[in-house]
Amino acid sequence: MAKAIMVVGTMSNAGKSLVTAGLCRVFNQDGYKVAPFKSQNMALNSFITAEGAEMGRAQVVQAEAANIEPSVLMNPILLKPTSDSGSQVIVNGEAIGTMKAGEYYAM
Repeated sequence: MAKAIMVVGTMSNAGKSLVTAGLCRVFNQDGYKVAPFKSQNMALNSFITAEGAEMGRAQVVQAEAANIEPSVLMNPILLKPTSDSGSQVIVNGEAIGTMKAGEYYAM
């Protein structure tokens, strides 16, 4: 089984994504096969993959740092805020609708 490293922080904008990109680059340069993963990302900035799927840009930057193609498997859930309490929900690269927080948690 592959080894994993978890990067955590106490708040948004703490630098977790940047540190992860740096680790992906360093490990790739050292000859390791690495890939980023963030199960759920909340961001307005998205990227369309070669397959036409939508994912978070932070994981795209991390994939580039790891010298691999971006894949929605790296970011299966993307929440794009539409209001203080709602977001467009994108699962595996496909938009499934806009939901309030309670609706999303119930799903």
